[in-house]
Parts: sequence; C-alpha cells; structure tokens
Amino acid sequence: MSPNAHITSHRKPRRPATQSWVVRTGVAGGVLSTLAVAGTASATTAEKPTEATAEMPAFNAELSASIAQSAVATQQTAVDYQVRAQVEDALDQAKADAKKAKEEAERKAEAERKAKEKREADEARASRDSERGSLGTKSTADSSSSSTATGSSAALVNFLRAQVGKAYVMGSTGPSSYDCSGLVMAAYSQIGIDLPRVSQDQSTAGTQVSTSNLKVGDILYWGSAGSAYHVAVYIGGGKFIGAQNPSTGIVERSMSYSPPTGAVRVM
Repeated sequence: MSPNAHITSHRKPRRPATQSWVVRTGVAGGVLSTLAVAGTASATTAEKPTEATAEMPAFNAELSASIAQSAVATQQTAVDYQVRAQVEDALDQAKADAKKAKEEAERKAEAERKAKEKREADEARASRDSERGSLGTKSTADSSSSSTATGSSAALVNFLRAQVGKAYVMGSTGPSSYDCSGLVMAAYSQIGIDLPRVSQDQSTAGTQVSTSNLKVGDILYWGSAGSAYHVAVYIGGGKFIGAQNPSTGIVERSMSYSPPTGAVRVM
C-alpha cells in the first residue's frame, strides 16, 4: 500500500462533456437570437426614412410650382395696375390741356368780338363827328400820335416792323415766331430794357398813361392792368404792331381796329 493512498486528491472533478456542449449551444443560440432581433430592428428603422425621402421631393416640387405661379400672377397684376394708372393720368392731363386751350381760345374770341363791336361803334361815332365838323376824341388821339420816333424809339419801331408777317406761336419769343408778350419783350431787349415775360406783368411794368396821350414805344394792353390778356407796342400815327393770333400772325394795324384798354410807359 502506498504511503499517500490515504490523502484526498486536490484535482477538480472533470465536468461531463455533455454539459459543456449544452452551455455552448445555449450561448450561441442567444447570440444568434440577439443578432436576429437587432437585424430586424435595423431593417425596420432603415425603411422609414426611405419612405419619407421618397415622398418629400414630389411634395416640394408641387409646392414650388404653385408658389412660382402665384408670384407671376401677382407681378402681372401689379404691372397691369401700373400701366392702367399711367394711361388714366395721361388721359386726365390731355383733357385738362384741351380744356385750358379751349377756354383760352374762347376768351380771346370773346375779347376780339367785343373789340370789333367797340371798333364799329367808334367808327360810327367818328363818321358822325366828321359830318358835324367836330374832331371829338378821335382828333385828340390823332394829334397826340403825331410824334415821330427818334433814338431808342426808332430802333424799337424798326425792329418791330422787321417782324411783321412772321408767325404767331404760343410761348415763342423769336426769332422766327412770337406770341404777343414774347414780341414785346424781344423788341425792348433790343434797346436794353428787360421786361417780364407775360402780358399780365407787362401791363404793370411801367407808368400807366392815357390812351389819348400816347408816345412811340408805349406798351398797349387789352384787359385789366395786372390781368391783361394781350399786349402790343404803339409805333405812332395811331398805329400799333403786335402778334395778334395764329390766324393773322404779327401785324401793323390802326388803333381803331382794336382799341386797347390801357397803356404803360417804360422809356
């Protein structure tokens, strides 16, 4: 008998092979189950963004097209309103200009009608005075107009006579055409005298004088002082030169043709 036979062995008892195989099989099965679950979850998760991504481009394209069409329609409407407003403004301005021109023409026609009536009355009165052997007012005017032009007055008259026959154009100041105040202003500028541009202001530019005591170079006006509608220049001998109207142009005429309302002296 061995001396160590009574000593208990320190070696661990060996596990049965069958048990080890079962454990390993269980672990492997668990791992595979876990992987299968994870794979299923990943597949499910991956599918959802794919569906959302597939739908968004179609939705965005449709919305963009709708917004673009709305913007174009809004812009076209704005342009239409702007064009319509411009057309209406142009029509209103044209109507206003036509109305103003008509009123001006009617005012001048009425003034000429009254002047004609007054001229006819004066001529009839002069004829009666001549028959009675009385000079009356007409002879007073003739005697006052017997003065002759000299110096600046002569230069003024020479310029005015050189313009006779030229056209009357509203707003023109020469040299090929004039309106009434444009001719007066241009004539006086020849002798170094600056006058206002319009007839209303020219009718108050100098000293008021009687039409029965005129001198060469006096400015004649028709209408009230400060609101005259026509002007001309007295050239002596009972005559004046002025830009009458578009029909007659610049003419030299007797004062009896259209007696002025008043006169101013600026030289």
